Amino acid sequence: MHETCSNCGQNFLPEPGFYYGAMFVGYIFTAWLAIGLVMLFHWIIGWSIEVSFALLILIYAFSFIYFFRLARSIWMNIVFKYDPHLDQSSSNR
Repeated sequence: MHETCSNCGQNFLPEPGFYYGAMFVGYIFTAWLAIGLVMLFHWIIGWSIEVSFALLILIYAFSFIYFFRLARSIWMNIVFKYDPHLDQSSSNR
């Protein structure tokens, strides 16, 4: 992960433990997604529960990095205000 944004200069590592909250965002997102996918595979499509969970684990194994970065992005957008009109010279935070 880069230390600062190449566009606006936002520090991506403002303090130790900053992304602790992103862990909760990621957990909530992946838990609801897991429930929805298993319900879809098992109840709607009619696959066995073992196949449904195996497919869920396979999906999460390949998309873990995406969910990890998504949770961090969501957490940063909750904490920091985005200003598209901020120019490069005044972005030293």
